[in-house]
Amino acid sequence: MTAPAPTPLSERPGTGRETALVTGLDVRASNGDGTEAFWRSLLEGRGGIGPITRFDASGYPSRLAGEVTGDPDASLPGRLLPQTDRVTRLALVSAAEVLRDAGLDPAVMPEYGVGVVTANAAGGFEFGQRELENLWAKGPHHVSAYQSFAWFYAVNTGQISIRHGLRGPSGVLVTGQCGGLDAVGHARRMLRKGTQAVLTGAMESALCPWGHVAELTGARLTTADSAEGACLPFGEHASGHVAAEGGALLMLESAAAAGARGSTRSYGEVAGYAAAFDPRPGSGRPGGPARAARAALADAGIDPSAVGAVFAEGAAVPELDAQEAAAITEVFGPRGVPVTAVTSRTGRPGAGASALDLAAALLSVRDRLIPPTADVGRVPASYRIDLVTGAPRPLEGDAALVLARGHGGFNSAVVVRRDRTSR
Repeated sequence: MTAPAPTPLSERPGTGRETALVTGLDVRASNGDGTEAFWRSLLEGRGGIGPITRFDASGYPSRLAGEVTGDPDASLPGRLLPQTDRVTRLALVSAAEVLRDAGLDPAVMPEYGVGVVTANAAGGFEFGQRELENLWAKGPHHVSAYQSFAWFYAVNTGQISIRHGLRGPSGVLVTGQCGGLDAVGHARRMLRKGTQAVLTGAMESALCPWGHVAELTGARLTTADSAEGACLPFGEHASGHVAAEGGALLMLESAAAAGARGSTRSYGEVAGYAAAFDPRPGSGRPGGPARAARAALADAGIDPSAVGAVFAEGAAVPELDAQEAAAITEVFGPRGVPVTAVTSRTGRPGAGASALDLAAALLSVRDRLIPPTADVGRVPASYRIDLVTGAPRPLEGDAALVLARGHGGFNSAVVVRRDRTSR
């Protein structure tokens, strides 16, 4: 009798080299509630940026935002509403859809087999503002006891874990816009330590006066009045980004675990991840974005020539755009790879922005199409990048690179590619 072939080392749980597959995905964005609605909007060039409606913004210098139009309250039990901020309600609805999409029933998984890792940059700002108003207007006895956790960065992870009985290793990342990528990178580490599946990603919602004022202090929000001229990443007249809410959550599983439970499809593989801090100004050390990109490519085991598209942060701040363009050119050469910026359509929802970029990159390698950036006008020749605008462009190859930068020197990069496993 011929002995069965041994399981390849790369597929043995706990060896540190499992293939990390995305088996479930959900998007909440201003231009589409749900994965396929979001993707259709990107390919058709439809954006979701418009005047702020969640509060009266007429007295603020920045009056545009990317608002999620769906109502998460309708999909949740009434008992959860008094104890949750809007950001957590969005996360709970998204998490339920991810589990459904992945076909993963936590009840039939090992008790500690599924973890949760999310990222958040703002917490429950709207909940906190309301309770501060109660404190000052009515007194301390009118402040909700739920304020003790509803505002906290980790609340999405906690509420998702409780609602769905996900008792595996969990955590939260707070690294600004990088958070959506960092959460996925940390989830992949958990898979390599033996956890079978991790629900991960990022969701944000801080479109209230308190949250908006906090973001205005960064001096990176555009004051444009027209949605068409508001968010112009890499454009000659870029004047800042647009605040937004939303993000994406996904189910990350080792190929072995997904196969064992009978999963037959995936959106793709998280093949590489890396993070790097910006060096001290004047140090002469290499910049963080290029180092993160190169390290992620090395982690994936691929050369820059294998990347079919870069999903850029697209800060829409001239100084930051120039830095990111320089990093892309340093890694890929002048106009060496197609570049696109999803936030030109959605606005920038903190950590949720890089999660949206990651979702778009996965759909891009799935369908072999690069969604176009909004019309940003003339791109300065000094940037030397190949910005995709106008219409979708065919994706050459099986891989895409996602870049993110967070305020304070954070830089992260993720490589995704088509699922190469046979299950």
